[in-house]
Amino acid sequence: MLPNRTHSRREFLWRAGGGFGALALTQMLGANSETRRIGAHSAPKAKRVIQLFMNGGVSQMDTFDYKPLLEKMHDQKFDPGSAVEAATSVPGKLMRSPFEFKQHGECGRWVSSAFPHVARCVDDLAFLMAMSSKTNVHGPGSYMMNTGFLLPGFPCLGAWLSYGLGSLSDNLPTFVVLPDVKGLPYNQKGNFSAGFLPVQHQGTIINAASPQPIYDLAAPENSYISAKSEKESFRLLQKLNRSHAERWQGDALLDARIASYELAARLQLSAARGARFENGNRSDAKTLRSG
Repeated sequence: MLPNRTHSRREFLWRAGGGFGALALTQMLGANSETRRIGAHSAPKAKRVIQLFMNGGVSQMDTFDYKPLLEKMHDQKFDPGSAVEAATSVPGKLMRSPFEFKQHGECGRWVSSAFPHVARCVDDLAFLMAMSSKTNVHGPGSYMMNTGFLLPGFPCLGAWLSYGLGSLSDNLPTFVVLPDVKGLPYNQKGNFSAGFLPVQHQGTIINAASPQPIYDLAAPENSYISAKSEKESFRLLQKLNRSHAERWQGDALLDARIASYELAARLQLSAARGARFENGNRSDAKTLRSG
């Protein structure tokens, strides 16, 4: 930072946040989670992160951002001035939230009546009320929300966590995406890209409502591929991949692609075992009920 200059809290956090990539790199000193922790100042406590990205989600003024002035100016004409860009229609009147707000918990957090159960545990939650955006357009806004940048090509939150914290299992993807049954949001898979990070850190899309939640995970029906031939094929493919990688040493994209294919192969075996276990439990349950 420049000397003798005063920074706002938002600017300080933005500048300090630029070092997050270096922190993630520090934890990527080894090939597994245990090795990564050697280079870190302290072992990471977080093991799992669930991000709910709601495309066109509920308004902040109807949830946790109480606006007393909006209550006072209800039904008055709205003059956006220069604060609103690219308005698609003539601004109407101001409208207060239809939900009643009350303070809850020891922290005194304002919560609307839309979330009566969440209001009971506000002391256990963290609220970030200083968010801002550089656009009101949905496409760039989706990139902004997931990557911190308006343009594509940057890692999303899930990719950074995969890169920095590693995986809890060598047989399953670290970063998975469960899209809405109606489809992916704006920018489609671009919201869950690894950007300039190795490709194995991008999100694995799982369509839970589809007959095939993960495409091409299992061999097609009536296939002539046996378990033995498949195993031999994997072994041959691994040999060819390693030979190719030795020829092109230092190619990060090639290494990442090989790692992704190997993960897909392990996922096939792991998911197949899980499916057999689940089907076996269902059969046992049916037997118990019929007995």
